[in-house]
Amino acid sequence: MPKALVNFGAALLAALVTACNSANTTPRPEGTSASAAPKTTQTGTNDPLIAAADKGRIAGDSAAKTWVIIASDFQCPFCRQWHTESYRQFVDEYVRSGKVKVAYINFPLGQHQNAVPSAQAAMCASAQNKFWQYHDALFDTQDKWENMPQPRPVLDSIAHAVGVNFEAWKKCVDGDTMLPLIFADRDRAATAGVQSTPTFLVGGKVIAGAVPFSDLKPIVDSAIAKSESKPPQ
Repeated sequence: MPKALVNFGAALLAALVTACNSANTTPRPEGTSASAAPKTTQTGTNDPLIAAADKGRIAGDSAAKTWVIIASDFQCPFCRQWHTESYRQFVDEYVRSGKVKVAYINFPLGQHQNAVPSAQAAMCASAQNKFWQYHDALFDTQDKWENMPQPRPVLDSIAHAVGVNFEAWKKCVDGDTMLPLIFADRDRAATAGVQSTPTFLVGGKVIAGAVPFSDLKPIVDSAIAKSESKPPQ
């Protein structure tokens, strides 16, 4: 059984991610984008697809001591803003360099009719280790699918573009396989103090909004310094 990620050095972060501590030990690939469902706190981690998806939305060097948790909604315009303006700089400076591990937490907002469908599509791609490619494509194409009554044609085209096994991905999406994980994410994030998207959880701090990279950088640097100064457990 994979070891749960429960030690982030802060009680707020400890509630959030339940994936394997050795997941995604290498940086993410190059270039690498409306819920009325009942609440659940069960992630269904006995399901191998959910377990794989849970691990797939983590990037960075497993030796990094600092976690950055991003609570986000693929239909959120402010999430797209941060993705466009700051995300790639954050990845280049902190994830590729091995300084931090980053995890994406789903926080679908009720006013966004396609937040859950897009999250399902991304998490089903994550089960095939294609989360970050799908994540980028969703944000890059948000203006195409955000207001569609049925966004599935665009979601399907992204799946083909990022190179998933389409039939396996389609079965995952059609079966609502990832809903337990998505809503467990939402509930944990709310418990941790998330109220809006995007929200960043870094070193025990909760930072809300599409903060510029220049504003996020000193917070991440401080968390890294504190993590590095702690004696080994």
